Amino acid sequence: MDKVLNFKQGRVPLLISMPHAGVRLTPAVEAGLIPEAQSLPDTDWHIPALYDFAEALGASTLAAEYSRFVIDLNRPSDNKPLYAGATTGLYPETLFDGVPLFREGQTPSEEERATYLQKIWGPYHRKLQEELARLKAEFGYALLFDAHSIRSVIPHLFDGKLPDFNLGTFNGAACAPELARQLEAICAMHPQYTHVLNGRFKGGHITRHYGDPEQDIHAVQLELCQSAYMEEFEPFRYRPDLAEPTQVVLKQLLQGFLSWGQTHYR
Repeated sequence: MDKVLNFKQGRVPLLISMPHAGVRLTPAVEAGLIPEAQSLPDTDWHIPALYDFAEALGASTLAAEYSRFVIDLNRPSDNKPLYAGATTGLYPETLFDGVPLFREGQTPSEEERATYLQKIWGPYHRKLQEELARLKAEFGYALLFDAHSIRSVIPHLFDGKLPDFNLGTFNGAACAPELARQLEAICAMHPQYTHVLNGRFKGGHITRHYGDPEQDIHAVQLELCQSAYMEEFEPFRYRPDLAEPTQVVLKQLLQGFLSWGQTHYR
């Protein structure tokens, strides 16, 4: 586990977290996966590429190297469920479709998984904490944007087709309400895409744990439909023709996030 994360420090008070972008596997996980899982279908594919404008924007970025099939960085270390109904935990046992992730008897041991918690989950969250603390110390506040994507249709997890842009603020607890309204308004300016605030995806552990408006840390999760920028099935090709117009909206969301902070804290 020589490299577990990819971090780039920016120059504005915004950190973009990408906890499900990783595709590396440990030997124990790789050896145990069922054939349907070996292509890593539940990955948040191409998120670093989709947000490749972040550096020009001045944002810091933090991306996972290891797959969520090893350990899910957007779940609490005690593995308490975040959602009622079907979901996945700190150590996923099923694919999003509900199919068992590992062949019978091939699940990594508790000792193996304890190593993942220490050497993969721990460093990611320490870096996240350190960067938010640095931003707050430098600017007086910090903005956290947790960037995700998912297949648009997964009957096991939700009914019908998911809206394109799914904003989550843990029902308003993770950021100022006027900030959430501003981000919703930006989405509404692009009627070719559908959007929702605090729908099926209200924000995972990162949004819920680090978002603390009273301490001037505002967190928002975006769960983006993969149909808005890529082919949703193997080989999971990135589609620049789809991605470029989607990036226009993403850039406006992040610029709106930053401008809200500058106005609110000036």
